[in-house]
Amino acid sequence: MPHNTSLIVCLAFAALAAGCSTAPAPRPDTRAADLEAVKDVETAWLKDASSKSGEKWASYFTDDGSGLYPGSGILNGKAAISAAMAPVLSDPNFAMDFHSTRAVASKGGDMVYSQGVYTMTVTDPKTKKPITDKGKFLTVFVKQADGSWKAAADTYNTDLP
Repeated sequence: MPHNTSLIVCLAFAALAAGCSTAPAPRPDTRAADLEAVKDVETAWLKDASSKSGEKWASYFTDDGSGLYPGSGILNGKAAISAAMAPVLSDPNFAMDFHSTRAVASKGGDMVYSQGVYTMTVTDPKTKKPITDKGKFLTVFVKQADGSWKAAADTYNTDLP
């Protein structure tokens, strides 16, 4: 009988301990809202590209964000991105359109990647005539402390030979 009493007491303590554990509540699934928020950022970014400002372009990046663009090394930070994009954006023939064809949000609610297609017109440095480039892009967005979304990395490449 004392053995059974000890067993019952141990089981009671185990049940009590299990009932008192405070496991964190699961995070709500915000993926649909995160995707919509990033879509809104992309819409604003495209609109602001027409301002032809490197600073405006770079404002969509985190402070330590990276631009991985054709013809340049890795551009780290807003200043480097702004400086590299300023001549492209200020080209008199510059025009751009882009849209996502796929976006995926992390279950944790802190990251979204977006891929899609773009069309960009610039002046050909050799012929001095407008040329239109078509290609694809990939952008990784991270949620900021204030709830906004910024690009941590952005890259594109041409479909032209």
